[in-house]
Amino acid sequence: MEQSMKQTTEVLLHLAPAEVANLKEGINFFRNKSTGKDYILYKDQNHLKACKNLCKHQGGLFIKDIEDLDGRSVKCTKHNWKLDVSTMKYTNPPGSFCQDELVVEMDENSGLLLLELNPPNPWDSDPRPPEDLAFGEVQVTYLTHACMDLKLGDKRMVFDPWLMGPAFARGWWLLHEPPSDWLERLCRADLIYISHMHSDHLSYPTLQKLSQRRPDVPIYVGDTERPVFWNLKHSGVQLTNINVVPFGAWQQVDKNLRFMILMDGVHPEMDTCIIVEYKGHKILNTVDCTRPNGGRLPVNAALMMNDFAGGASGFPMTFSGGKFTEEWKAQFIKTERKKLLNYKAQLVKDLQPRIYCPFAGYFVESHPSDKYIKETNIKNDPTQLNNLIKKNSDVLTWTPRPGATLDLGRMLKDPTDSKGIVEPPEGTKIYKDSWDFQPYLDTLHAAVGDEIFLHPSWIKEYFTWAGFKNYNLVVRMIETDEDFSPFPGGIPMRRFAAGIPNPAAAGPRHIPPPVLESFSNKTATDSTQLEVLPDALRLEGPGTSQGCQST
Repeated sequence: MEQSMKQTTEVLLHLAPAEVANLKEGINFFRNKSTGKDYILYKDQNHLKACKNLCKHQGGLFIKDIEDLDGRSVKCTKHNWKLDVSTMKYTNPPGSFCQDELVVEMDENSGLLLLELNPPNPWDSDPRPPEDLAFGEVQVTYLTHACMDLKLGDKRMVFDPWLMGPAFARGWWLLHEPPSDWLERLCRADLIYISHMHSDHLSYPTLQKLSQRRPDVPIYVGDTERPVFWNLKHSGVQLTNINVVPFGAWQQVDKNLRFMILMDGVHPEMDTCIIVEYKGHKILNTVDCTRPNGGRLPVNAALMMNDFAGGASGFPMTFSGGKFTEEWKAQFIKTERKKLLNYKAQLVKDLQPRIYCPFAGYFVESHPSDKYIKETNIKNDPTQLNNLIKKNSDVLTWTPRPGATLDLGRMLKDPTDSKGIVEPPEGTKIYKDSWDFQPYLDTLHAAVGDEIFLHPSWIKEYFTWAGFKNYNLVVRMIETDEDFSPFPGGIPMRRFAAGIPNPAAAGPRHIPPPVLESFSNKTATDSTQLEVLPDALRLEGPGTSQGCQST
């Protein structure tokens, strides 16, 4: 039963009257010496604004933006995100997010207080102390990528079942061979959680197979602005028991088992994470969230799992020309992967789970046409992350193999118990070496006949529909074959500015869903060159993108 939640006020920073008198116009940086936390206070003639010095993307520290002559912007030291502190809106990337403001109050002595109004952690409503677990009572079996099979007493729960076929058109394929009984595992599930709409989590080929055997399997998703199953009707998959649940509320399964879905702080419109609690023991799965629940998460969970690998974006692998040399790409990728490892290690250090499992990064660009991407797009090794974690904490780490099972009761009682983790039988196939490309490629190729491709002007309309705007770019598109040579009879060159006005005011936009699936995935059916010409590159020659990827 849910309890009412009361809002609480926390004083984050107290400035003495002398410090208030010395505030300068524009941006002021402060640190609370007792907590080590940093804050930004913006002053103009009319008011004061304040926020945490913490980037919403991946928690980086802001510094003054020397390119901002107006003295209103700060720049993140991690990925160069920019925040206009006078409006608390991010300007790079444009039109993205707003920074959470703190309350500014003057005290009775003309000092200044920065306050944060917090609802209590929703998982603390109706708290339950951990009970002893019998051996075998809670078992977690890794299937592949982000898919886990959880035995929780007499209930079965599965996370994000991508177990066959590609993701993102033909861009990603499974690295690990799932256990041969994966379909039986899905069919006997009491509930399935799907975190978000990306096809390495919402796998229509997998769900199609499942629906033929058990269309009424209970599936749970968060109440995101962009519905997880927005394309269900057009997919042909017959699922009859999809449940959309609110964020931050316990969903009771039985007397011992409940779960709570939380939103991502950076992409609340589409991304989610989950807390599963059995007899008071929490399993925290933050999946792909960039900043799960805005960075506010339960500490000391029994088991935590999240992504680690990186490599989800096509940048910079699919760009060439100008500064995009192979050496520049290699250094950029190395730097970004290191940043991600440090961020994930710090998150684990802060949350101090008993056991940590890196997952949701076991994919490979196995299609022959993506050989260059595969060789260039280096991913993090889970062992690297585990070693970082072990340097700074006593958290146990588990790098899973397909079919391996962790017995939570055993591991919590004695981490050295040899039966705490049962590996798959000797000789079990771990890595996939064939992917049966053709049936999936045939389905993708069928989309080429859609009406949108008969009208070159509709290509620009797609970018308008997608909200691709406010960039100082010129996009030139050329339809090509697999070797990036002009495709005979293909769409002629299209060139248009990417500073397209915001189309939101034009009302609802519609493009046939099968076409959207082709465009939105990571690799186009027939390759397409995008020449991106920012001002900085126009004198050096174009930069060419061989299709853009996003997650």
